[in-house]
Amino acid sequence: MPPIFLIGYMGCGKTTLGRALALATGRSFYDLDFYIEQRFRSSVSRLFEQRGEDGFRQLEKAMLREVGEFDDTVISCGGGTPCFFDNMDYMLARGQVVWLQATPERLCERLSVSRNRRPLLSQLSDSELLDFIERGLEARRPHYERASAVFDSTQLENRRQISDSVKRFLSVIDTGDTD
Repeated sequence: MPPIFLIGYMGCGKTTLGRALALATGRSFYDLDFYIEQRFRSSVSRLFEQRGEDGFRQLEKAMLREVGEFDDTVISCGGGTPCFFDNMDYMLARGQVVWLQATPERLCERLSVSRNRRPLLSQLSDSELLDFIERGLEARRPHYERASAVFDSTQLENRRQISDSVKRFLSVIDTGDTD
């Protein structure tokens, strides 16, 4: 089965839904950022700092192509992954690309909880964070809209919602499973 690539803005649930989806379908799960961190034994933020954005994006492109060649996988991409180089063309040619959408307000709720782990967000007030998210979504929308499918990921706040979302995902998105 070709890979399923999950794309969307930070905080939309790519990792949460991706892990649960992989478990439910017997696929392997890869979080692209975590994969990069393990391969290079450094955090994404540190790699960004050391290599600059262009250097990091080149590395991300190479690692996307590495994990993208694995079959029977669910791959959670970084929020910016589809926006650089020909990454979106590659993902669309290789497997199914699903844009996980959540409302800006839900993204703000999720990101405000983890903002200390995200250097770009750590100094923003709640209203500044919402503005940041809305601007970011608008800038990335043309890339995200190229996805094969769109899935509402607003309800991923507890185990029941995650389980229900996986069932809904499997009923509306063609995963290539023949069970």
